[in-house]
Amino acid sequence: MKLIDLQEKVVTKNNIHFHIIPTKKFKTVNFVMKCKAPLDRSTITKRALLPFILQKGTTSYPSEKELMNRLDELYGASLYIEGAKKGNNHIISFRLEVANENYLPTETPILQQAISLFQEIIFSPRIENSRFIETVVEREKQTLENKIKAIFDNKLVYANNRLIEEMCNNERFQIHKDGYIEDLPKINGQNLFEYYQQLLKEDRMDLYVLGDFDIKNMENLLIDSFSRESEQPELTNTVNETPTITELKEVKETQPVQQAKLHIGYRTNCTYKDDDYFALQVFNGIFGGFPSSKLFVNVREKHSLAYYAASRIESHKGLLIVYSGIAPEDEKKAREIIDLQLEAMKKGDFTEEQVNSTKELIISELKETLDSSYGIPELLYQQVIGEKEVPPHQYMERINKVTKEDVVKIANKITPDTVFLLTNDGSEKVETSSV
Repeated sequence: MKLIDLQEKVVTKNNIHFHIIPTKKFKTVNFVMKCKAPLDRSTITKRALLPFILQKGTTSYPSEKELMNRLDELYGASLYIEGAKKGNNHIISFRLEVANENYLPTETPILQQAISLFQEIIFSPRIENSRFIETVVEREKQTLENKIKAIFDNKLVYANNRLIEEMCNNERFQIHKDGYIEDLPKINGQNLFEYYQQLLKEDRMDLYVLGDFDIKNMENLLIDSFSRESEQPELTNTVNETPTITELKEVKETQPVQQAKLHIGYRTNCTYKDDDYFALQVFNGIFGGFPSSKLFVNVREKHSLAYYAASRIESHKGLLIVYSGIAPEDEKKAREIIDLQLEAMKKGDFTEEQVNSTKELIISELKETLDSSYGIPELLYQQVIGEKEVPPHQYMERINKVTKEDVVKIANKITPDTVFLLTNDGSEKVETSSV
């Protein structure tokens, strides 16, 4: 599939945005429903809990076993529901992948049956007396609590969360996507179902369907099957708070760890909707996004100061995160070398060859994403979150146009905000932590 050949027909009907993406690349049909709402501390734990509940049964298939059996009957269809944070938004994603009936020796209308099941999973979950089943809710509350507690044992994720907490204090982005343990006792089957009814009316809904099918027929099937009442206009993306940075914030936390985590947060002053976003992508690739990057080569390989050293950008929030695992005694030296790499980027201390090879790596990753039935809807959904249309072929063209001067310019817009160090207290006996 050539990038230029990727089609996306968008139809808005019944208060839902339908994204129809025909391709002969896959022998399955993939459905992805995205439900988006602004991050909100008062609702986040309920949103984090819902994916666990909604996979446990529907009106017609009132137990997890019956629902799984129904998926098996549809030639081993797979269902996945998860929550994620993108910028100042929380998104619940429903995914259903089903075999394409065009490639099956059957006259059973698999596609129609799959659409009906998908609609029921979203809009008709199993309830009793207008509430989710209490035993299911209590069990899944424990599952979510275990998931939240497990973050503490994954020190890389833990350190990243703590950095964001400190860096984005009083900003929506501070809110944890998995919710908060202290909220769980207040959640029951009734108030959780009431919130879900609110979600179904107020969230922005985007339904992606990807596969080998007739576009008009698919459009009609979706419009006939999916409809909702919306009580209010869709909420657009929340304003991206951009606090004024007056001084570098430094936070140190001690735990019995062998490997210290040095995470540094920067403000890029650039998000997906900005014209220099593509230069930021190339900057990150040279700085810390790939194994050939300055952070990896200089901090890890040349000076042997880190078990790993890399960077990533939060595209819809305007953050650059540097993360590294170091020996506790090497913190000062590691910070110095990381700072030197950013200064080198600002001064243009990198070659045209590095710019070109990085652009090739970014485009290669894009092509890899477009080879995946999972990746295509995720890539296209970035346009919804970013409120800017950049089709894949245009994205590739914009990356190719980035110059060294563009990279230097964006580098000079980046400012350090917060340093978070997770280290030990200097005692001799320490436990080995997970990376």
